[in-house]
Amino acid sequence: MLRHLRFPVERSLGRRYPESAHPYRNAFQRDRDRIVHARAFRRLEAKTQVFTPGLCDHFRNRLTHTIEVAQIARTVAAALSLDEDLTEALALAHDIGHPPFSHAGEEALDDRMRRFGARFDHNLHAVRIVESFEQRYARFPGLNLSFEVREGIAKHSRDFGPGENPDLEEYLPGLRPPLEAQLIDLADEIAYNTADLDDAVSAGLLRSEEVAAAAPYYRELYEASETQFPGAPESARFHETLRALIDALVSGLIEGTVRRASEAGAGSVEDVRRHPARLAAFTPETETANRDLKRFLHRRVYTAPALQEERDRAAATIAELFDFFLEHPERLPASHGELIPGEPAYRVICDYIAGMTDGFFQRTHRQMLGG
Repeated sequence: MLRHLRFPVERSLGRRYPESAHPYRNAFQRDRDRIVHARAFRRLEAKTQVFTPGLCDHFRNRLTHTIEVAQIARTVAAALSLDEDLTEALALAHDIGHPPFSHAGEEALDDRMRRFGARFDHNLHAVRIVESFEQRYARFPGLNLSFEVREGIAKHSRDFGPGENPDLEEYLPGLRPPLEAQLIDLADEIAYNTADLDDAVSAGLLRSEEVAAAAPYYRELYEASETQFPGAPESARFHETLRALIDALVSGLIEGTVRRASEAGAGSVEDVRRHPARLAAFTPETETANRDLKRFLHRRVYTAPALQEERDRAAATIAELFDFFLEHPERLPASHGELIPGEPAYRVICDYIAGMTDGFFQRTHRQMLGG
């Protein structure tokens, strides 16, 4: 559909450290493989998505969520005739900068960093991971990913202008990323909205009828499943509705992106980059459906007392450990402690905590602070 807007791998700006071409994998395929083999990617298995594993063994974690995003993003890229390898690499990398305990962890680290006039953002942290922290090669630091993958990691959630973030000045500030990168945030929304709905129903926080009462688009699909499967168990009808919802949102993203690109008159990758707004988009109908679902989940799930208590507890323990290491930097592992004073202690501590899994954080907190 949009083959003329596909980013051509042969036009990549390349790697920071030049490497010989591989005999049968192109640059974006190699980037995808490097991300899959990264330690930061493996750690996603032990990081919370929304629900902690103590409640149920079937909830998504950050890794299973990432796999779902990659599946959706690659499907959309294939339907639009975009580069599937670039899209998949970006989808697999989109959450590797997340700290333990989901958004509660990110907010707690950001709060601590603000005291020093700095910030914590999981997308910027992901860039630091692939550029520096992963140490798997003798010839260069980081993963030495292609420019477009690194740019997409930095920009998949938001654009930025010149001078807005000095650490990202090389990534074409003021320009939009390729369409493959623009798909990631919307594929992410489809994945986490529908998955969080599924997990919330499994946890007993919601009933399908409550979702139907609050989200008209969902209600239409739910009523259709009742008509089509009148004798099926409620759980089966719910999953039929959920499947139809995912399909509708993915189709809406494909159709909406084609429509937006056509209206913009985009005829090349350069047109995509220089357009004043992003071209990846839902249709108006599916945008409304997605927004209704997000609002409902925020109101009924993310602020539920049980989850709020867990988030507050996680944020408090992260703040405690951060402050402990500020007072006792000698208790940091040697590999991190030796980075001081080359970098400020607060930055080293933030990077150390951000890389932890939930379980490793809890063990470290007990070792350092007890309880």
